[in-house]
Order: sequence, then C-alpha cells, then structure tokens
Amino acid sequence: MSFNFQINTQSNSLKYIQLVDAIANSISEGSLAEGDMLPSVNDLVKSASLSRDTIFKAYSELKTRGIIESVPNRGYFVTRRFNRVLLFLDTFKAYKEVLYDGFHRNLPKNISVDLMFHHYNFKVFETIITDSIGKYSHYVVMNFDHPRMKKVISKIPPEKLLVIDWNIHTAPEHSFVCQNFGVSLYNILKQNINSIKKYKRFIYLYPDKWTFHPKESIDNFEQFCNENKIEHRVDTDLESLNIRQGDLYLLVSDRTLTKILDQAHDKGFEPGNEIGILSYNDTPMKKYVKEGITVLSTDFYEMGKKAAEYVLNPGEMKEVIPTKLILRKSF
Repeated sequence: MSFNFQINTQSNSLKYIQLVDAIANSISEGSLAEGDMLPSVNDLVKSASLSRDTIFKAYSELKTRGIIESVPNRGYFVTRRFNRVLLFLDTFKAYKEVLYDGFHRNLPKNISVDLMFHHYNFKVFETIITDSIGKYSHYVVMNFDHPRMKKVISKIPPEKLLVIDWNIHTAPEHSFVCQNFGVSLYNILKQNINSIKKYKRFIYLYPDKWTFHPKESIDNFEQFCNENKIEHRVDTDLESLNIRQGDLYLLVSDRTLTKILDQAHDKGFEPGNEIGILSYNDTPMKKYVKEGITVLSTDFYEMGKKAAEYVLNPGEMKEVIPTKLILRKSF
C-alpha cells in the first residue's frame, strides 16, 4: 500500500471530500489495489491533522459507493478496482443533459464520473486531455473537427477511449457510439419529400459563426434539393434573417429557433401552416413549444446508455445510433 494524504488548505473542497477524492484517485492510478488496508482513523488523525468525524464521514462515503469495506477489529480495506471515468462533452445543452442521464443512470455507484466541457476550444481540449492521462480508467469523449485532434486523442490508450456523437479524427482501433450527420439527413428528407414540397422554398439556416454542426449535412441538403428540383438556399449569416410565408426552415441551433419563433409571433405566422420548421436535436421542451417542433434527432439517452455499457464491458464498440424524424405540428 502507498497512500499519504495532506489537506490542501487552498482548495474550496470540504476536507472529507478531499480525502474521498485522494483515496479514489490512488485506487484509480494503482497505488492502492484491491485488498489493501487503508490508514486507520488514528493514523490519519496524527498524519493529516484531521478530526475523527471528518475521517469517518469520508470512509462512510467510500463505503456507500462500494469502494471500501470495514472489517471489525481489523480496519478499512479496498473492496474492488475503482473506476473513474472522464465524460468530456462539447457544450452544455438540454439534449446533452439527456445523454448524461442515460450514461449516469446505467453506471453503478462505485464508478465516479468527472463531467467536463471543451466548448470547441482546442487549447482547452488539449490541456484537459493531456492533464488527464493516467487518471481515468475510461475516457468518453466528444471530438470536433480540428487538424490536430487526431494527435491529441492518440495520447489516450485506445482500449480506454470511446468517441461519442461525431466519429471524426479517429483511428481504426478506436471505439465509437455516434450518429450520422450526412446520409441520414438525405434519407429523412427523401422519405418526407411530399411534405417538403408543400412549401415554396427550403432554407437551411446554418450560422457558421457559432455552430460546429458537421458541414457534410450541407452537402446532403443541397444534393437532395438539387435532385428533386426544390428551390433552396443555405443561409450562414442570420443577423438579417427575415422569415417569409411559405418557407420551410431547417435549423441546427436552438438560438436560431428562438429567433424564428419570435418573428413568427410578430408576423402572425403559425408553424406548420404559414411556415415550416425542422429542428435538429430533440429536447423535452420541443415537444410542447408551439404545439410541438418537428425534430431530426438521434436518441441521446440511448447514446449515453451505450457509453455506460462500454465502461462496464470493455472491448471494441462501433455503433451508429439512428437519426429519426419526430413529426410534430411545425412541419
């Protein structure tokens, strides 16, 4: 056993949480192994200047998580290999909360999840990945399109990495649970061509200043419209957006959805009648806004659940979660 602990007086974390995290990290990194005895309460009182209540509280929390056990008249022992997982997402949005729920609900209590966000900032992404190497048993990561992405994720042992949502800049040995952003859009539009042709124009609102939605969707949108002789346009600058009656709008941003609904309210346009709306990524509220917003969405709860399965049963996983059209009044 190798475990030494000192309070970090500069930390905002409570003392018992610091002790819990220190023990969990030691198990994750291998300096504490299954069956190792932890320092006694008396030893920690002397060596770390902690109160007995603080130590008992920390050990009680570790027991609740199933990480340690107490043996009468002997002490506290590590019960099993502790798993600490990094869940590294792009941004916090409502549908990411659904993904997190699917992930967290399907993991046992003895697995700790550190949730972090990179906000499509490569420097942040690189720093967090680099600093995390060796600290986690698994890495569940949302990539994005950057020329140096492949080099950074190659630092993670491939058997510990699961790429989720967008399968980009990965190597053949990497596992993934992703959605398809190109062909799936084309197929959904093709299946609903009669409803699309009810509208005068089909406009893809793609605000390239603030979205990182895969641009392959633009190619498939334009291919569909050209093949079916549908008047269309891709708008990237939405500052001068002025919706028109008879137009169908495809949206990748909820910020854009808010703007469209504001203008529709001001002009008296009813979604599904005077204008049409197709929005990417379902959220609980889209079911109820304006009697329902039609969405193109993958099952983010299922994506989170599959990621949990990968953590619990290490091995190759290569899955594409289907993208579906959920029909509501706005289309």
